[in-house]
Amino acid sequence: MTQPISIIAKALVRERQRTGLSLAEVARRAGIAKSTLSQLEAGNGNPSLETLWALCVALDIPFARLMEPQINQSQVIRRGEGPSVIAEIANYKAVLLATCPPGARRDIYLLMTQPGADRVSQPHSPGSVEHIIITQGQALVGLVNEPFTLNAGDYICYPADQEHIFRALEADTQAVLVSEQN
Repeated sequence: MTQPISIIAKALVRERQRTGLSLAEVARRAGIAKSTLSQLEAGNGNPSLETLWALCVALDIPFARLMEPQINQSQVIRRGEGPSVIAEIANYKAVLLATCPPGARRDIYLLMTQPGADRVSQPHSPGSVEHIIITQGQALVGLVNEPFTLNAGDYICYPADQEHIFRALEADTQAVLVSEQN
């Protein structure tokens, strides 16, 4: 497992500064040592899921805000990859695929596709983003000028305000599509 400590560190500093709280106050509210929080903000350590949740509660932020850097480009996450955290108590691993920006709207679709004609979509409204997880089969997905071949379990997100494509490469290819508009 690749620990996304550098992403978490930047997010902790950003969110603590946003709240105006001191390092000591956030640590107190989260029930952790000030030195632990200091190490995490410095990009050191290996925080558990429970520690991260406690920090999110203390900072009054959704958990996913600690895990995903803000990007405005295509992003592919292969099955078994991606920022993840493991619980100390249960056999449980959470892999973050994407967060929802404030004020955004999301629609979720199940795609059932067959090889043949490409589904080329014209640009959607400015700031639109699409997230796709291939659940069965294989497909070519993404921006028309930069598509990726994805297999079952792979994830991609891309700016949907540019021309984009979905091409099934195997019979009975299925995917979950999440369309996000700001």
